[in-house]
Amino acid sequence: MPNKPSTPNRAVRIDDETWEQLGDAAAAAGTDRSAVLRELARWWLRRPGAKMPPRPGRQDS
Repeated sequence: MPNKPSTPNRAVRIDDETWEQLGDAAAAAGTDRSAVLRELARWWLRRPGAKMPPRPGRQDS
């Protein structure tokens, strides 16, 4: 039986560089882009108990 996610797939427009950096930072934090975006949306909407997802360390160039 194929994987049946509990949430529907959504499309967002994000430039390639930002998308790649988000994936790298999420992986370094032990999570994935989807989880970070869901947490951020819940926090931004002020859902009860929602917390801002942890940010990655700075990477100064």
